[in-house]
Amino acid sequence: MQTIFGKLNDGREVTLYTIENDHIMMKVMNYGATLVSFINKDTGIDVVEGFESVTGYLNQTSYIGASIGRTANRIEKGKFTLNGKEYTLPLNNNGNCNHGGLEGFDKKIWNGVEEEDRVTFRYTSADGEEGYPGNLFVKVTYALLEDGISIKTEARSDADTLFAYTNHSYFNLDESEDAMNHEVKIHAEQYGLSDANGLTLNKLVPVENTPFDFRDFKKLSKDINDENEQLKFGKGYDHHYVILGEGLREMAIARSEKLELHAYSDYPGMHLYSANWLENKTGKKGHLYPERSAVCFEAEYMPNAINYPDVEQKPVLRAGDIQKHEIQYRLKVK
Repeated sequence: MQTIFGKLNDGREVTLYTIENDHIMMKVMNYGATLVSFINKDTGIDVVEGFESVTGYLNQTSYIGASIGRTANRIEKGKFTLNGKEYTLPLNNNGNCNHGGLEGFDKKIWNGVEEEDRVTFRYTSADGEEGYPGNLFVKVTYALLEDGISIKTEARSDADTLFAYTNHSYFNLDESEDAMNHEVKIHAEQYGLSDANGLTLNKLVPVENTPFDFRDFKKLSKDINDENEQLKFGKGYDHHYVILGEGLREMAIARSEKLELHAYSDYPGMHLYSANWLENKTGKKGHLYPERSAVCFEAEYMPNAINYPDVEQKPVLRAGDIQKHEIQYRLKVK
């Protein structure tokens, strides 16, 4: 089902797509190829933060629910070298380029096509957009699963470029204004240190005996306020984890009183973000979204990997090649 979700400041209409099965209802919009609602029909709980119209998305800077590109997370000083040529990207986050630049994929109108159990969005990012080389052709498909949502991406370029998608949904499993009581488990033994500006450094360290150890379930609130430099840099968790295994596998689990969220991807890592910079906006059903009212599990390549020579898995997309990835979010009623 398609409905008008409001208009952009330039008058263009935004379309909201609603599809559902026996257990899941999903709403996505073509502005930012954004996940607007992810509802477990057995409980009636909408587990992602969002807004009642596109206007709410225009008035926030937290990338809520959006498709992120061309590259998720931060690139140091907005510079990278590819094939011997240096490229310069806009700086939008403490002297770095974050989440694609000033007008990333989250701020674009995508072409949407609705089918019975899925919505496919397409966008062409022109050569030079936000400083990136190559015409990049991107497809993002949101599909219903019996117990959740699959997000598949497919991209190709006519020149060597970077592409590192993620989905930036903010999860709260009981529609409350505080997600720090959620228990979280992450399948990772290492995490990446960050600097004071939130840039992931080329320093992977063990989670053992640190506040970043989520190998067993613990509440997000348990260690988040510890006297720890890394936590102080980001006002909480805002860190890259190296996920064990390869291929499509479970990255993390979050659970609250009624629901469990299982996050899967085939990316090498995941960013745990405890929503430390949310702006206390009013969202769906009148809910406020203050700091730490949600948690993000952002599937990703290691941030800034293009600038770290010894990091093997880089988000380089060669001309003519096709890059495919998948993210899944599945719900279980407790």
